[in-house]
Amino acid sequence: MSAPTVLLADDHGAIRAGLRIMLEAHGVKVVGEAADGDVAVRNAQALRPDVVLMDLRMPGRDGVSATREIVERGLSDVLVLTSFDEDELVFGALRAGAAGFLLKTVDAPTLVQAVHAVAAGDGALDPKVTRRALALVVQDAPDAALETADQPELTTREREVLDGILNGWSNRQLADRLGISLPTVKTHVSNVLAKLGAESRSHAAALTRRPRA
Repeated sequence: MSAPTVLLADDHGAIRAGLRIMLEAHGVKVVGEAADGDVAVRNAQALRPDVVLMDLRMPGRDGVSATREIVERGLSDVLVLTSFDEDELVFGALRAGAAGFLLKTVDAPTLVQAVHAVAAGDGALDPKVTRRALALVVQDAPDAALETADQPELTTREREVLDGILNGWSNRQLADRLGISLPTVKTHVSNVLAKLGAESRSHAAALTRRPRA
């Protein structure tokens, strides 16, 4: 498998330099940098990285807004890496379509693993924010959305793929367990997200988890 390519978006040059050293030491190719959201969008369009590693609080255009445009335009997948875990930021990033959310306290192996996961079409959430992220999305979702997983519009195979997403399986694990090809898995995942109205695997998981009675 070829090394994933990454664009670093952070307003602190020292942090970008440290991330570059860390990622490249683990075989991840850093193809560009950005110090604010507008530059992140422009560089994502020019460089088409596999993953944009996105800070959220930057001068000028913020990371949430930049994430939304990058995802909507299909320029790259976005993995948020920030020092802040306020509910508003977690929720905003996931609603904007971020495929993952990590805090800057994360260690190098976990960060590298998350970059690879997002580049492969999977998601990644810091354990410190996972429960709150799920609760926030569930609170925001209308009752109809919470029942979406039970609607007949999902085919049998799509239901199996959704079950795998809820179990945290990667695309490769889904392919192996369901006995189908990786491209077929990716197609099914895309169809499931579209039918659920979800913008990422994490969002899909949140929408289909119901609060306990």
